[in-house]
Amino acid sequence: MSLVSVDPKGVLVAGAGIGGLATALALARTGANVTVLERAAAFGEVGAGIQLGPNAVRCLSAWGLGHDLCAIAAQPQRLQVRDAHTHRPLGALRLGAHFQARYGQPYLTAHRADLHALLLDASQRAGVAVQTDIAIEKVASDAIEARAFCQKGGENRVEAAAQALIGCDGLWSAVRAQLLNDGPPSATGHLAYRALLPAADAANGVSPHEVTVWLGPQMHVVCYPVRAGGWLNLVAVVHGSAEAGASRRSWAQPADVCTLLTSLPGAHPVLQDLVGAASGWTRWTLHDRDPLTSPTACAQGRIALLGDAAHPMRPYLAQGAAMAIEDAAALAQAWGDTPGEVSLALKHYAASRWQRNARVQAKARRNGRIFHAQGVLRAARDLAMRWGGERVLDTPWLYGGG
Repeated sequence: MSLVSVDPKGVLVAGAGIGGLATALALARTGANVTVLERAAAFGEVGAGIQLGPNAVRCLSAWGLGHDLCAIAAQPQRLQVRDAHTHRPLGALRLGAHFQARYGQPYLTAHRADLHALLLDASQRAGVAVQTDIAIEKVASDAIEARAFCQKGGENRVEAAAQALIGCDGLWSAVRAQLLNDGPPSATGHLAYRALLPAADAANGVSPHEVTVWLGPQMHVVCYPVRAGGWLNLVAVVHGSAEAGASRRSWAQPADVCTLLTSLPGAHPVLQDLVGAASGWTRWTLHDRDPLTSPTACAQGRIALLGDAAHPMRPYLAQGAAMAIEDAAALAQAWGDTPGEVSLALKHYAASRWQRNARVQAKARRNGRIFHAQGVLRAARDLAMRWGGERVLDTPWLYGGG
């Protein structure tokens, strides 16, 4: 078994997604020597849009990325919630300058690939080494080091060792499987369809300068600008399960899009036209785990978990990537506060993060029930938004924290 070229006094990061690159950049800024191991042979534009609340933008700005982030992202001026059947407004929340003044940072929306490219460039300029086509199969640690046993190129077995190993390898984390042995995440019974379309092709009645959410029984659709406002990201979440053997993510076929349209019974023509105008749909089967119950689910010894590897959550609070970015900032803070004390640093990181992440996980699940409500609960939701106004839609504990 050959060795991967890694500084034994450095840090191994498993996964070069948004969470992994944020972690690598944040640690590199403390002076750590970081190597990222990525399963994929090359990076691609997987996914579509991402919402970045002030809590996430605050971290990215602290790493010197604020200016470049604003150049690639859009800054929607309002969140507008509508009834999926009637297109009637249910509630609204001012974003734009209002959020900037309230929280000290804007609310931004971006394409995932653009944010990923920004983090990749920044981390490499900070000295991070990114090695692709390396799949972790097994991990171990002792009082001296953490080790990863991997396959490179699907054939050659390789080993890497460092002071610490941070598992940022997502929902289906191989690091978590080894560290916690708690089984796979659970299917939620929901499907997410995602697509992009040029902002110029937006249906009449859809603002390209807002985050618009249509709520209906057992479904909702979200639309918001990305790529500096030139494109719109669409996400439609419906109740249902993929057929047996279906992949967790797949390119949606025409029949799938017909299924999506029939999953929006009685949807207003504006919403139907918007969904029908988009192409290149992908379909995702949504999974999550129960909210965290202790810090040991985030770190043990010289191995820690971060982002979806530690606390996967449903998308109904738009905070999955933001929590990974916050995790990275907290890990770097703990690393810098306890130089040379690796296990203690990881323990402090886990203690500082598990309760906040558990709260976001629980809130996201609750939002899903509210978004997709029927009957009396749906009527109560609509009344609360109508009478409560912005107070119902804003989340100060979330956007002001981190």
